[in-house]
Amino acid sequence: MTTLIRGGTVVNADRAFRADVLCVGDRIAAVGENLEAPAGAAIVDAGGQFVMPGGIDTHTHMQLPFMGTVTADDFFTGTAAGLAGGTTTIMDFVIPNPKQSLLEAFHTWRGWAGKSAGDYTFHVAVTWWDPSVHEEMGVLVREHGVNSFKHFMAYKNAIMADDETLVKSFRRALELGAIPTVHAENGELVYQLQQELLRKGIRGAEAHPLSRPPEVEAEAANRAIAIANVLGTPVYIVHVSCAESLEAIARARARGQRVYGEALAGHLVIDDSVYRHPDPDFARAHVMSPPFRSSHHQQALWQGLQGGNLHTTATDHCTFCAEQKAAGKDDFTRIPNGCGGVEERMAVVWDAGVNTGLLTPSEFVRVTSTNAAQIFNMYPRKGVIGVGADADIVVWDPSGTRTISAQTQHSKGGFNVFEGRTVRGIPTHTVAAGKLVFERGTLRAEAGAGRYIERPAFTATVA
Repeated sequence: MTTLIRGGTVVNADRAFRADVLCVGDRIAAVGENLEAPAGAAIVDAGGQFVMPGGIDTHTHMQLPFMGTVTADDFFTGTAAGLAGGTTTIMDFVIPNPKQSLLEAFHTWRGWAGKSAGDYTFHVAVTWWDPSVHEEMGVLVREHGVNSFKHFMAYKNAIMADDETLVKSFRRALELGAIPTVHAENGELVYQLQQELLRKGIRGAEAHPLSRPPEVEAEAANRAIAIANVLGTPVYIVHVSCAESLEAIARARARGQRVYGEALAGHLVIDDSVYRHPDPDFARAHVMSPPFRSSHHQQALWQGLQGGNLHTTATDHCTFCAEQKAAGKDDFTRIPNGCGGVEERMAVVWDAGVNTGLLTPSEFVRVTSTNAAQIFNMYPRKGVIGVGADADIVVWDPSGTRTISAQTQHSKGGFNVFEGRTVRGIPTHTVAAGKLVFERGTLRAEAGAGRYIERPAFTATVA
């Protein structure tokens, strides 16, 4: 398929310039002014619009078995929703059960992801340790293009990694040229606070943020950063939600440590009042970890994105329907953790960031696509409008508006944490691997069209 995107302003992370973009097959073949359209080429009129690299969501959970249930979005519905919002690549998580082979879990997730409509790649979680994990991490890097490993410092008695596991896995990642990532919450503190709240009879969703205060997140972030510093490995902190964690990242980076931070679209615009809503279904629908915070934390996260101490924006897309969330109606610790957002992320970040002057259009591209591609070694295949790059492109109307609603979303779950928010700045067209998959409200997602993206190690030789 050949597509010519004509008359727009290309926005990359380093600059914006007037150019047409010619896509031949699944790659960008030419970028320049007044390009000729080959015979039979589809023409996209991008006049008055921006032409940007397709979004990369660094944090999703499609078809995830979690807390006794499975997320509402599978790899097809979730990636299709992403395409409708301008996200062309997701980074999902393989999460082995304790004592399960990492390779066995990886192949299970690869099977599930075969129906993806957009490109996908995986972080693999290290949830336990023995010599087989050490060996399989090497196989995943060498043979399967995995260069990031996830560590949950929360979820005691389930998938929480203790300090021994963190140290051994971080050290192995460094040997392999891979990057450790962490969910930073002190799992023991969370567990003890949960039990205390239950003993006091505080059992609804309002207890969720009380059991996971900012100090719990900051302690874990500081610990992960300290371990990485001693071992000399970079580290990536997922879903940074509070000023205290951001401060830990900023301090480390100021002394030259390679620490990267991720912010969720929801944490940037939603505050913790949602947990005190009179409708318990509404309150439960917002239960995710870390929880939404008070407004001063949102201001800090925006400053982190502006100042370069937070590098990517993601969603932690993990959808559950009201019936699934109701499993915790009498015990907040049983509410499946997770919210949606893969379809809304880019519009929410543009509206709250670019429209307010907090981000420039190039900075928007940086935190929604380019930084992710560079940190996880997909650049320049991803994250840039340039010759030879994947033809993953979003045509963006800065004046277009949309009111977000669960009634019109493409993702599943029946609830939207951005419900009723009117955003200015929306995608009109999405091109994925050279195919026009979204055009002015019409989604043409195809199950199985997405490609698995291998990400090379960061070193020339792999142990």
